Amino acid sequence: MPYSTDQRAPAAGSAGGVLTVDLGAIARNYRALVARAGGAAVAGVVKADAYGLGMARVAPVLLEAGCRTFFVAHLSEALALRPILPEGIEIFVLNGLLPGDERLCAENGIRPVLNSLDQAEAWSALGTGLGRPLPAAIQVDSGMSRLGLAPAEVDALVASPERFRGVDTVLVMSHLACGDEPAHPANAEQLAAFQALSARLPRARRSLANSAGLFLGDAYRFDLVRPGIALYGGAPTGGRPNPMEPVVRLGARVIQLREVPVGAGIGYGFTAVAERPMRLATLSVGYADGWLRSASNRGAVFHAGRRLPIVGRVSMDSIIVEAGDAPLRAGDPVELIGPDIPLDAAAAAAGTISYEILTSLGSRYERRYISNNAAGERA
Repeated sequence: MPYSTDQRAPAAGSAGGVLTVDLGAIARNYRALVARAGGAAVAGVVKADAYGLGMARVAPVLLEAGCRTFFVAHLSEALALRPILPEGIEIFVLNGLLPGDERLCAENGIRPVLNSLDQAEAWSALGTGLGRPLPAAIQVDSGMSRLGLAPAEVDALVASPERFRGVDTVLVMSHLACGDEPAHPANAEQLAAFQALSARLPRARRSLANSAGLFLGDAYRFDLVRPGIALYGGAPTGGRPNPMEPVVRLGARVIQLREVPVGAGIGYGFTAVAERPMRLATLSVGYADGWLRSASNRGAVFHAGRRLPIVGRVSMDSIIVEAGDAPLRAGDPVELIGPDIPLDAAAAAAGTISYEILTSLGSRYERRYISNNAAGERA
């Protein structure tokens, strides 16, 4: 079944939480990255349903902002994206193709990222059979040991170029492992490796920088940069002020308030026990909604600027917070991501990163899309 961006979100007012996505902020973030890219083209990474925010809503916004190259992870994502974008817009599949998917990819005008000799040979064979070279990117492994041709495979490719006459190499790329740590020596090592490896391959555009790499300086930008998390408001570099505009706000509703005495067990496993009389609020989101269990007894929500710590384990459908004397009633909203607790802070409180928070957000939220700070559509 083709990949779908249908979130099947609940009707307005019936959900336990509200996820607000500022499409205008995504466009402004894209333009800010273009201004910083120093002349390199700026692609849009919209894999994982645009990091959980809705590829069908995000991709047209990036297109209107000037984006002409898009990256997804899987062919199924590319097939869902293709009808959203006009002809002539590049779509690359980062994970390359599974055996047998080459013809479907070519028929839909999608460009694979070839990560191995086997993938390159299969793509070349199709192009040769069709009588025309097929466009693709070649990825080299500059040191991350994840995807891409190893140096020995580049040697083999250079030694037998006739095996790949059916490939039109339009991009040579690699990926940084430590770009979010500017002082890490691996960045310079990968840069040097990429320069050496890409110089041996057919002349084409070159791309190394992701969101973090874009901020490492001109040497890392080459012809094309591939931001993802920065588009969606996540900090591209750890330990530094976030230059990106917030995109996401997330709220949950209070479903019950209660007073508990000293010694009362709280939540599954009684991992929290009341050390004093407490006023607790139960909220209508849980790990089924992407509010990670790792936030148990360590995360927090906010109400009217007041921090309300999570008490006990995050459940599938609910979390418990210490309400204190906050003026809360059943049905009131509290903030999980927003001005008082930005995306990266919420991720840190759960012991994770902004990528995991965004891509874990479930389908039970009411989704509201806004632009230019105006009330927007609900989905």
